Amino acid sequence: MPTTTTESIYTNLITALEDRGLRKTAARAAVTSRIETTGKAFTAEQLCIDLPQVGRATVYRTIRHLVDAGALCKLQILDGAPMYSIARVEHHHHKICSRCGAVGEFQHSTVERVMRSLEKEIDGDIIGHRMEIFITCSQCIADSRTGESSVG
Repeated sequence: MPTTTTESIYTNLITALEDRGLRKTAARAAVTSRIETTGKAFTAEQLCIDLPQVGRATVYRTIRHLVDAGALCKLQILDGAPMYSIARVEHHHHKICSRCGAVGEFQHSTVERVMRSLEKEIDGDIIGHRMEIFITCSQCIADSRTGESSVG
């Protein structure tokens, strides 16, 4: 359930939970509101710290439901806890800055062609795939040239 420009992220996240048969509770509303205002990839632990009034289990369960609904993407970072980002387009891949943690989405037809080609060679049906490319983003490159740091 990717977000659209005509609906708020909050509304889409709440709808994703309701579509799974979950009630809109104050705790779930707080989690989804915080996800909307974060504006970047986050860890479950970051949400727990930001929302001390919400139980840790509720934060983790809400994230899991949103991932299962396709409203959030789960990203496996090289050296750390999984991060999550809002799913903004249907099928996509991620680029992750190894310095500052910025996450971006991209689509590329060549990747999809390779997957279709692989399916002919693999003994079975490919039911999905995930690609995460680790980069140094343009902001971190620019900062390194000027001696600044985007990490933080």
